[in-house]
Amino acid sequence: MVQIPQKTSSTGSPAGLAEPQRLRLDRPAAQRDAQREEQIRSAVQAPRGPLPPRQRRFKGGTTGFMLAMHVLAVVALLPRFWSWQAVVALATLYWITVLGVTLGLHRLLAHRSFVAPRWVERGLVLMGTLACQSGPIEWVGLHRHHHKYSDQANDHHDAARGLWWAHSDWMLHEIPALKPAGRFTGDLQRDPLYRWLDRWFLLVQLPLGVALYWYGELANVHGGGLGLVLWAIPLRLVVVYHVTWLVNSATHAFGYRNFDCPDLSRNCWWVAILSFGEGWHNNHHAHPASARHGLRWFEFDITWQHIKLLRALGWARRIRLAPMPQPRQARASQA
Repeated sequence: MVQIPQKTSSTGSPAGLAEPQRLRLDRPAAQRDAQREEQIRSAVQAPRGPLPPRQRRFKGGTTGFMLAMHVLAVVALLPRFWSWQAVVALATLYWITVLGVTLGLHRLLAHRSFVAPRWVERGLVLMGTLACQSGPIEWVGLHRHHHKYSDQANDHHDAARGLWWAHSDWMLHEIPALKPAGRFTGDLQRDPLYRWLDRWFLLVQLPLGVALYWYGELANVHGGGLGLVLWAIPLRLVVVYHVTWLVNSATHAFGYRNFDCPDLSRNCWWVAILSFGEGWHNNHHAHPASARHGLRWFEFDITWQHIKLLRALGWARRIRLAPMPQPRQARASQA
């Protein structure tokens, strides 16, 4: 495992460093970091103007798709479509999909928090693509863009624009961040599978839907094959959507902070439960490359437990870990 180094102290040098020459070398870099952090804080706190006229218009395709998924999710809850098989399908695919996003798209692909065999990486990416949150290249590009400009005016889900904007409204409009996002994904654009998934990610739902419908009809499930499809695809997608969106919205508004990051990130325990550990968001923004997001003893991180399982099986190596927050760090961030 690779330990991510502690951040420098307020003097600009790592704790315990005493060599005068090293101190002189580190001070300019520390000063630049401090200036950069102050610029970010100012950008985060700056008042937001209205959206440009072009960005105020709703995108017909995305808005229509989201509306259709939410309507079908409500239809799935009608008594005629309920069955225990549908509940099992929803729960199983929720685990597969959320883990695909948190472990595959996020910690492995976006941040390279660990290294996995090619077949493991691709399997996790396919699981994440089942979330129907665009393809892996676009997903990673936007996420890396978010970390670079978190809670600033050019962050696509800028939390300073309000909870609803950060939650889901941002995606219903033109997303200017898509244009520069390609600069952040040079490591992925060479992969033909990832390029294919970026274009055809919606098609991944088709074989799943066919298999569920066939089983539902063959097993004479209450609600039939249609009931299984409604529970396992639109209802699952809507639940996973809102859980993912809560990481963008709620964890930039509610909870506590272990680290004094210049953005609005916070640790929110109930989002962490729903999102398999992604709710420890302040920890993540302080140490984006860390494979473990839950750093304190009570910050349970389900995704990290799966990474430990992969490590035990020999399928995860070069795991990058953040140091535990010191009590003084936590106290300072609460002030």
